[in-house]
Amino acid sequence: MSGPYEVLAVKYGTRLTSAAEVFLNFTTYGEPDRALGMDYFFWVIRDAAGRTVLVDTGFSPAGGGSRGRTTLLDMASALRAVSLRPGDVAQVVITHGHYDHIGGLPWFGAAEVIMTRTEYDFWTGAMGGRALFAHAAEPAEIEYLRMLRRAGRLTLAGHSHQIAPGIELVEVGGHTPGQAIVSVRAGSGRLILASDAVHYYEELERDRPFSAAANLVEMYAAFDQIREMARDAGTSVIAGHDPAVAERFPPMPGQDGVVLLSQPTPSNETET
Repeated sequence: MSGPYEVLAVKYGTRLTSAAEVFLNFTTYGEPDRALGMDYFFWVIRDAAGRTVLVDTGFSPAGGGSRGRTTLLDMASALRAVSLRPGDVAQVVITHGHYDHIGGLPWFGAAEVIMTRTEYDFWTGAMGGRALFAHAAEPAEIEYLRMLRRAGRLTLAGHSHQIAPGIELVEVGGHTPGQAIVSVRAGSGRLILASDAVHYYEELERDRPFSAAANLVEMYAAFDQIREMARDAGTSVIAGHDPAVAERFPPMPGQDGVVLLSQPTPSNETET
């Protein structure tokens, strides 16, 4: 086991939605609609040696504002909340190309950016510009991905990619063609940062696909894959937008909006 890593979820935005908006074909379940909160996170993985990996970068002011999202922390404030400066981040992992996951990329001008080749090819190709996909992306932010590629700062991964010891990017698809999750060996177990492969725990627990699905079969298969991974002892799934994350895991002391997903294990307790 590698690490030890501290893993944080940083809640930077929120909105109010409903079950009928969130779950695909919600009327299928024969239940009355209900209000749901939707939280917006990015994730920080770091170790005592100073390695810092950021998973996703949130929405930009333009991307969030045009969609009526509430910003709780701008990027400068969010980084201060976890004692980071942009230059501290060596790698940024992008789980998929939606506006609320790539909007903050320009903040991290020195970092290597990693995403799946499937995802990059989709958003920079013709199909990503079709209306029912394009509404969830910002054209300028997709162009920024192209710029990163031209500059040699964008690493395009296959279905599995080791980001650092104990940190692995895994492509699962479903929500978007190249949707990825991140597996982190942290503390005495493993965290699965599911991002939008699992927006809400209800998706896994009640087998309910999210309303935005590029491929429904792959979305169901991603649920199965994540459930299988979660069978390993000590494994926890971190849903990508569920307010329940802050109920299942403790807050970082003294920092509103920061959830402590894993603390480093003392070196004499770390498995090898």
